[in-house]
Amino acid sequence: MRIERTGSLIALTAATLAMGVAALCIGRYSVRPADVLGVIASKFIGVEPTWDASVENVVLLLRLPRVLAAFLIGGGLAISGATYQSIFRNQLAAPELLGVFQGSCVGAAIAILLGADSFAVQSLALCGGILAVVMTRFITGFFRNDSTAILVLSGVIVSGLMRSVLGLLKYMMDSETQLPSITYWELGSLSDMTMQKVLAIAPTMIVTMAMLLSMRWQFNLLSLGDDEARSLGVNVPVVRGVTVTCATLLTSCAVCLGGTIAWVGLVIPHLGRLFAGPDNVKLAPVVFLIGAIFLIAVDTMARSLSGLEIPLSILTGMVGAPIFILLISRRRVRLK
Repeated sequence: MRIERTGSLIALTAATLAMGVAALCIGRYSVRPADVLGVIASKFIGVEPTWDASVENVVLLLRLPRVLAAFLIGGGLAISGATYQSIFRNQLAAPELLGVFQGSCVGAAIAILLGADSFAVQSLALCGGILAVVMTRFITGFFRNDSTAILVLSGVIVSGLMRSVLGLLKYMMDSETQLPSITYWELGSLSDMTMQKVLAIAPTMIVTMAMLLSMRWQFNLLSLGDDEARSLGVNVPVVRGVTVTCATLLTSCAVCLGGTIAWVGLVIPHLGRLFAGPDNVKLAPVVFLIGAIFLIAVDTMARSLSGLEIPLSILTGMVGAPIFILLISRRRVRLK
């Protein structure tokens, strides 16, 4: 059932804040909500500490960077997935199905193998993600067919090729220093997140998300077809190029920050349509908030369910696959 746009955004914003506070409280070392709010407020206003120093360290140094990273990654992947699905007019289009994840991993692996710094890792991850999307679209254009089957097949081809290249790079890596780094990228984790890492990536993600949100009304016109969009005054090549570049940059930054976290970009846009419908003007902010809530919850589960932290892609797959099956069965999506 669809609800009013303003009401849904207010409810989802409140749910996001509540999930963030809950994530700061929950863990093997539990913290009271009043202490969490007090620790955060103490950084902006004068609040007399009533908590131990260990509480402040847990909240500010360990959990807050993870919550902020999950917020950006979850929202960013969800918006990227919704953008790909709108631009390509295909509800199966997603970062993992178009080869962006694998391409970003190849770029990051090359940088790690060369011993580059974090900026170079991010840059090459971006280049790898863009290259994968370009290759996927080239193969689809070669067959002169934009159907779901051809797009998915093209993504499978590019993903398989990138996995082969990644396997070769892993074979060349040092097993004690370099190989664990790329394994982290493949499984997805926020276990070593710091505020410095978040602040280094956040500006790029915020700018690209803002651009996608500002252009989302044009996605509705592109969904009508290229000829119809041109007749309505849309510069189709420019809009498609800018949006695909922004979505790929956003996905690559998410991979740089937390590794490859599957299912978010595929499932969350479908879930968002239950609340906002197919209108991209309404859908994009709803999808962002749902994606943020989802990944904050998954990351909290990953560090709380057992003594050893569970990689994020394992949990997102276990949760995302059943949800996707349920959504498809309810909406009876026809895959052509």
